[in-house]
Formats: sequence, C-alpha cells, structure tokens
Amino acid sequence: MHQEQGTRSIPELLCPAGSMEALRTALHFGADAVYGGMKRFGLRAFAGNFDEEQLREAVALCHEKGKKFYLTMNVFPFDDQMDDFVQTARIAQEIGVDAAIVSDLGAVVTLREMVPELPLHVSTQASTVNTAAVKHYQQLGCSRVILAREVSIERAKCMIAQLGGAMEIETFVHGASCMAYSGRCLLSAALVGRSGNQGECAQPCRWQYAVMEQKRPGEYLPVSEDMNGTYIFSAKDLNLMPVLPQLVEAGIASLKIEGRMKTEYYVATVTAAYRRALDLYAKSPAAFEAELPALLEELGCASHRDSDTGFAIDPPIQPGGAEGFHQNREYIARAVSDSGAGEEARFLLKNRFHAGDSLELLTPDGVESFQAVPFLREKTGDVVDTLGIGGEIVAMHTPCRVRAGDILRGEVRNHRR
Repeated sequence: MHQEQGTRSIPELLCPAGSMEALRTALHFGADAVYGGMKRFGLRAFAGNFDEEQLREAVALCHEKGKKFYLTMNVFPFDDQMDDFVQTARIAQEIGVDAAIVSDLGAVVTLREMVPELPLHVSTQASTVNTAAVKHYQQLGCSRVILAREVSIERAKCMIAQLGGAMEIETFVHGASCMAYSGRCLLSAALVGRSGNQGECAQPCRWQYAVMEQKRPGEYLPVSEDMNGTYIFSAKDLNLMPVLPQLVEAGIASLKIEGRMKTEYYVATVTAAYRRALDLYAKSPAAFEAELPALLEELGCASHRDSDTGFAIDPPIQPGGAEGFHQNREYIARAVSDSGAGEEARFLLKNRFHAGDSLELLTPDGVESFQAVPFLREKTGDVVDTLGIGGEIVAMHTPCRVRAGDILRGEVRNHRR
C-alpha cells in the first residue's frame, strides 16, 4: 500500500512501461510502480519492451526514485520454452526486479523451485476469481494476485477480508478490456495465427463483422448498430475513476492501469489523473468528489474508446460499439529541460502547432493554460509561427514553470475527438 500524507492509506498506483520513454513518463507523473516486459515471455510482443541492458537501466532508475519495477512474464510457456523462461527469470532476479508477473501454474511451481529469491505476482491471465485460488497461490509462495477483471469490488472486498492481510490483491482500474475471460482468448490465433496467449494478439474482436447466409455467398448482411458498423465482440474500455473510493475502502493493494502499447502522452495523462485522484481521496472523500468531474474530463484528453466500469459494480450490458477512439486534446511536445516562469522552454516536437493556439502544459502538479507565441526552431535558428516536423527541438517563452518531462498538448488536428 502507498502511504500518502493525510489521514488514509491509499493503494499503490501501478502504471504501464512499454518503453523507456513511457517508464520515465509514468515516474514523472506520479506512478508508485511500473510494469513492463523483456523481449520475450510478456503478453505484449509488439511493445518496445526491454533487453537485458535496458532492463538494468529501468530497474535502477525506478529504485533510485524509490519506485518499483514488475516484470511481465505472463505467457503460457510450453515445455520447449521452459528452460529459456527460467533463464530469463534468473536474469531478472539478478538485475533486481521487484517481482515477476506470471500466469501459468507450471511457471509458478518451476520458478519457485528454480529461482526461489524472485517474488511472484499472479497475472490477471490466471483468471483468479475466488479466495481458495488466492490461498493456493499463497501456499505456492506468491505474494500478490491480480484478480480477473470479472471480479466485482464487493467480491474483492469480501475476499480481502477473508485473507486477513496474508496476500496483496491488485486490480485493473483503467484501459482496454478483452471480450474473453481475463484475456484468455483464442480468436486471434484461430483467425490469423497470432496467439494472444503468446503476446501477439491481432485484436480481431475490434474488427467489423457482418452475417452471410449459406445459400447467398458474397452477400454480406450487416448486423445493424449505427452508421459506423457493428463491433459485436468489442468490449468498452475500463474506467474505474468514478468508483475509486470503493476500491480504496475495499483494501485493494495496487491499482493497475492497462497500456503497454500506449503512447507516452496516454501514460502521462492517465497517470497524472489517477495520481491526483488518489492524493485527493487521501486528504478527504469530499475533496475527491468535488474534483471528480474535472478528473473524468482529464481522462478524456487521451485517446480512448467509450468506457464503463466493467464488472466492478454490475456486469457490462453492451459491447463497445463502432465509435472507435476519441480524445479531447492532442500531444504537441515534451519538455526536454527545466525553465522558470517567463523563460524560454525547450520542447521535443511531436505534432504541429501554431502561434496563437491555446495550449496546455500537463505537469505532475496540474495543468497550466497559455497561448503559444512565435518560437525558435533550434535546428535552423529561425523564429517561426508553426512547425510540424516531429523530432525537432523548439524553444518558446512560457508564462509558467516547466520541468523536463512535462507534456505540451493542444487542439486536436490529427485524431478523432
């Protein structure tokens, strides 16, 4: 549990680190811990992930800041993969990861025997939904269980009471959800030969489907939902910000944000919002409730699908629909150095913006709004009103203090609102 100054103990905020950039961003905006994978054995094969040298750097950075790094090793390994799986775990233990996240029962038993010093967390992929299973994992030497997304807050609360503090319970609070039971889906493997259980999911649940009658080949009949089509398998995103108080009071040890395939802008926005929410609730429930509308609006600034509270209160009723992604702000740039109010701040450009635009600076302390002024293009020394070349450094006077890692955002020009 994370102890915040104030009157309440609040859970650890655990954020995704699909790359070193995302890791640094998560730490900058208030994560207590991050989770990420190496090049093999994590269920996000197409994230940036970490090689051995990068993992050493990532773990060292986390520990330097008093934070934790959990390594995802949650594939379901076959016998011919097990030797490499164990060797990867040995490397991770030697590097000093704070735990390995595993799914498979055989992986748990093998790692406890072969790498006994490595703490183990049981992945949500294990579909743990009852106290008996948690106690079994405890007997096997695991220290934490990430519950299946299908477990309601009330059931989690009862489970924690029965455990009496013997095991930590973690739950997902935000991000994409899977239409299968805790993500244990074979649809991708069956349709395109890419197994979600080996980290290679093609997300066919997000595709658009139609019906074809056997005697009318080639005549596709849409399953009508709206003008965009129908996504009958596609779950809505998860957003448990509205029920954060219930999660805290239930005794959840760690609140997990999904998104190892997401951008650093997404990680910054969602991490900052949940950090502020938890800190507000630690001070008083009334402070949290007063800011809840603003916190929900802030979450809408990052790319997201329509969302609901999943199974947290009641089972979800409808699929996600065909609306696709929305966002209310666009990632413009990331600050690369510190500067004071009224000074020239330096930014690494991501998307075009114009002098005169209304911009927002997302910081760990909140959001500062100001109007863009003509800025310096460092590569050429020119002062310009607009630039759209990603990867260039620009310098612009800002009315507020800027710290390296802060995110500049503005009007949505390149993405759906």
